[in-house]
Amino acid sequence: MKQASEILQTLQEQFPDQIAKSSQECLQPFVVVAPGAVAEICAFLKNDPALAFDTLMCLSGVDYKGSKTEPERLEVVYHLFSMRHRHKMVLKVELPREDPALPTVEAVWAIANWHEREVYDMYGIHFDGHSDLRRILCPDDWVDYPLRKDYVQPETYRGMPAAADKQFAERAQEGEDLGTDPYQAG
Repeated sequence: MKQASEILQTLQEQFPDQIAKSSQECLQPFVVVAPGAVAEICAFLKNDPALAFDTLMCLSGVDYKGSKTEPERLEVVYHLFSMRHRHKMVLKVELPREDPALPTVEAVWAIANWHEREVYDMYGIHFDGHSDLRRILCPDDWVDYPLRKDYVQPETYRGMPAAADKQFAERAQEGEDLGTDPYQAG
């Protein structure tokens, strides 16, 4: 099993101009790589026998709009694991909020197909070269991307109310008689 610092050193030697930054002093050490190099770096991480990151555990989107501690951006986060060596790492790619795009990694890990579709659907991040980049959770004609922090939920969708009603607990706290008291005759 390699430590995160050893994996970082290997990446810095192999891709010296593609490693933007890293953090090894946190619960899940990570490496930030250049967007255009992500597919090549992921292929290396999987195919190098000393690393053998054969599992993409998770691929997620993150929106840093309005963050007080981080610059505004979108991010794609890859959680990788090696079954052979039992080590793991986190790879990140930082993207602009306007027209975010990066190469797909579905040729490296087939499961990335679904993960990338979800990130596209929720954040609007395009994965160049993806074999089937379309919505996976929202209807095909849904407008905008629901997990972006600047998302405004529509009032209606195809003539149906789309905005959330007050939740049951909120209504009860406001004193509405919901007919749920078993001791009160209806």
